Amino acid sequence: MASVPVSDDVAAWLLDSDPALRWQVERDLLRAPADVWQATRARIATEGFGARLLALQDEAGTWAGGAFFPAGFDFDGPEAQPGAGQPWTATTWSLNTLREWGLDPAVLRERDTAGLIAANARWEYDDLPYWGGEVDACINGFTLANGLWLGADVDGVADWFVAHQMAEGGWNCEWVEGSTRASVRSTLNSLKGLLAYEEATGGTDAVREAQRRAEEYLLERRLIHRLTTGEPVADWVFRLAYPFRAFYDVLTATDYFRAASLLRDTPPDPRVAEAVELVRSQRQPDGTWLQARRHPGRVWFEVDVDAGQPSKWLTFHAARVLGWWDDSVHGSC
Repeated sequence: MASVPVSDDVAAWLLDSDPALRWQVERDLLRAPADVWQATRARIATEGFGARLLALQDEAGTWAGGAFFPAGFDFDGPEAQPGAGQPWTATTWSLNTLREWGLDPAVLRERDTAGLIAANARWEYDDLPYWGGEVDACINGFTLANGLWLGADVDGVADWFVAHQMAEGGWNCEWVEGSTRASVRSTLNSLKGLLAYEEATGGTDAVREAQRRAEEYLLERRLIHRLTTGEPVADWVFRLAYPFRAFYDVLTATDYFRAASLLRDTPPDPRVAEAVELVRSQRQPDGTWLQARRHPGRVWFEVDVDAGQPSKWLTFHAARVLGWWDDSVHGSC
């Protein structure tokens, strides 16, 4: 039987949380019976964070009236300046959040959310149709995962990744501006969408090959190093922050490989080990992980603590990664 990767005190602390987090703690850390965590998960639509975000959906099926940015966003104004942080309130970000929290998609399907978005939302880039995707790899990764979740036709988005994969094996959201080198952030966000496609459909030969090449792109860098110099990609790769948004760090990267390993029932790649140990090294003596920073930008409401404080969300995700790794590498006890 797999071991529980948190102490009783930390488990009690994590259980005292919003249903969006509590059900995942029950299922993935405490291995509670299915009827227990399923009952908690069902509360997301009617209580706490999930209910608050659902209530902010407008009659057009969108959030903040826009696809990736709020309606009327001033691309020359203060919010668009370097360091200001992108607003996190528009439709894509709200769907990402509800999906990642585990909301039953039936709640949004009953509202015909996919159809309303198709009719009322278009990308800020070239006014492209929402479910057809955009030119940004990260945006397309989100669109693929959200479309599958809501029942939209997004097969064309999966094919987009095959057509736009770079020679190195990854993707870069700046390719349309002339970038020819892949980035770890764009590649991870693309892989997350493609993993959702694999889970929902089984994928295609071409898509699976694209996934393999992209995973290899990250693995040969051991998730954190530059291939050319061996130096860390950047300091931000070590700084954990929730909500994860579209950012890259050792926790978001290792959590992807955890999800892929479990979906495929395959052992962890040993090249993930260094990143896992960097996650482990940030565990505090009391068994928690601290919020290292807050990503700037407008939000509907806050869901986690300020920088420097113990984060329930980070503690859950980090403990889950360590539990998967230790059980897989050392064997369940």
